[in-house]
Amino acid sequence: MNKVFLHSADRPVNLESRREVKQLIRSLFHEEDYKLECINYIFCSDEYLLPVNIKFLKHSTLTDVITFTFSNPGEPVYGEVYLSVDRIKENAKSFHNSYQNELLRVMIHGALHLCGYTDKTNEAQKQMRKREDHYLKKISFT
Repeated sequence: MNKVFLHSADRPVNLESRREVKQLIRSLFHEEDYKLECINYIFCSDEYLLPVNIKFLKHSTLTDVITFTFSNPGEPVYGEVYLSVDRIKENAKSFHNSYQNELLRVMIHGALHLCGYTDKTNEAQKQMRKREDHYLKKISFT
């Protein structure tokens, strides 16, 4: 199938260059040597994502991204990435980053989780950030 879908749960998303972003995500899976069946990005609010975080991850804190994989190891990747537009906007301000750049970073972050990357340790976080930066350099917003 090799599809990248963008959905709005309860927040619209202002994403520039949608076609280019989808192509970047597809190329990320190719470069990471993972076959992509389908990835659904669901854009939502803090209020939408917090109960998901509590129910599935047992975390009672706000987060910008939660990733779920529905495929088994060795199978083409099928997953969902939930993104809080509220957190992304706040983080963009906090990190002195543009909204578009922060949004894309978090989208890449979710895709990297589906490729097996984790961010549980400092070293894993550094590797994740390095890969995020690598893919961010491949796209430019108009």
